[in-house]
Amino acid sequence: PMTWNELENSCLGCKKCALHETRTNVVFGTGNANARLMFIGEAPGEKEDLSGIPFVGRAGQLLDKFLYAVDIDREDVYIANILKCRPPMNRDPLPEEEDACIGYLRSQVALVKPKIIVCLGRIAAKKLIDPDFRITRQHGQWFRRGDFWMMATFHPSALLRDVSKRPEAFDDLMSLRAKMKELGL
Repeated sequence: PMTWNELENSCLGCKKCALHETRTNVVFGTGNANARLMFIGEAPGEKEDLSGIPFVGRAGQLLDKFLYAVDIDREDVYIANILKCRPPMNRDPLPEEEDACIGYLRSQVALVKPKIIVCLGRIAAKKLIDPDFRITRQHGQWFRRGDFWMMATFHPSALLRDVSKRPEAFDDLMSLRAKMKELGL
């Protein structure tokens, strides 16, 4: 198994797909490397590409507000994306891009060893929980996958576009708090 530094350096030099040609920065991940809770989104946006840090734009600010509201400190979690480079115009990741990047994410999960993984949005949920996942019907439901408890909620950028889903997302995070308490986290 790679160390954090080896994994990050490998990722920073990645040219496995065409996205390396248009990226400003690789957006590797951020947070507590020993976190019990990990959030995984689909891909970096413009602000993330510029900073090299996931979830720092408007969607990240909304995520921070939601975490604060349910008493979860962002410093206590690890946040990553399936893709480490921004797709042009924030389009959905292509299957070949996901396949090129998924090994980095798997290695991150193996190093962090979280007890809970929360997928942010349908694309992460389809890739990590179930290819037929329906975010509007299955958000907030718990799934056991190996050593992990997994759940998906709406992506914060979707909540920026459709504020009517915010109460459901808040309920999902309340369920997350309850699961953390149940697991002693």
